[in-house]
Amino acid sequence: MKKIISGGIIILIILGCTQDKKPSNIPAQETEDLMPVSSVQINKDKNTIKERFSPPKDYEWQEEKTDSFGYFIENFKLKPYGRQIIRYDGSPISTQHLHEAVFDIDTGNKDLQQCADAVIRLRAEYLYKIKKTDDIKFHFTSGHLLSWNDYKNGTRAFVNGNTVSFRKTAGFDDSYQGFRNYLDLIFNYAGTISLNKETQPVLESSDLKTGDILITPGSPGHVVFITGVCKNNEGKKLFLLSEGFTPAQSIHLLSNPFKKNISPWYDLDVNASETKTARYIFKPTNFRSF
Repeated sequence: MKKIISGGIIILIILGCTQDKKPSNIPAQETEDLMPVSSVQINKDKNTIKERFSPPKDYEWQEEKTDSFGYFIENFKLKPYGRQIIRYDGSPISTQHLHEAVFDIDTGNKDLQQCADAVIRLRAEYLYKIKKTDDIKFHFTSGHLLSWNDYKNGTRAFVNGNTVSFRKTAGFDDSYQGFRNYLDLIFNYAGTISLNKETQPVLESSDLKTGDILITPGSPGHVVFITGVCKNNEGKKLFLLSEGFTPAQSIHLLSNPFKKNISPWYDLDVNASETKTARYIFKPTNFRSF
């Protein structure tokens, strides 16, 4: 379970998503009856998102700048096609028919890297890779901010009753393992509520891009992130979506059981009253960007 510091009280709850035994807040019969049958070509021998998933007919991948978060995501390495979603303890989840790919990235061995944490993990890994370490900083749900720069210089968080304090108690460590330890601490105290506050609203569907998120902040809440964008000659866009989930499990790319002909691509609208994804319904629709 994750520790959430909110309103000065430490509450032990599961944050962010529903249990995998109940695939989503979508009625079970709805997802079971709409098993994806897509005409979109999936290049099963390819190992990145952009290479594996071809756009539907008359659409082309939208190009991303090579130093952008979107480029980092769409060129992220995937595990071989057909891999199962695995929990942090190494066991497979019960729902294995609603994803089309699994990201080649560890989940850790604790129940920490859940839905919001999957987004935080990829955002932090991107900034770490391009050496923008000053930008690696995340808030706890309580509002307290801890940066990677402070952590690697020895600052640690201390929770005592209703308060959170930070003190320098460790030596300098800028190793990758130190970075992972920092992220585990963030995962423990951050979630959809803090992630929602750290991002800005996207008000036009035409502005949606790879790396943007669709989020319901709360306890529970949920978040998915845009994993790729394609566009036709009329400017119409379609999107790939990915997520982490609870309990902590493989980051995975979702199928689209509601529009089988274009699965795994989704047609998204920032003004929709609700947005259905394979394992969760977002109501209201709330797209946000870093």
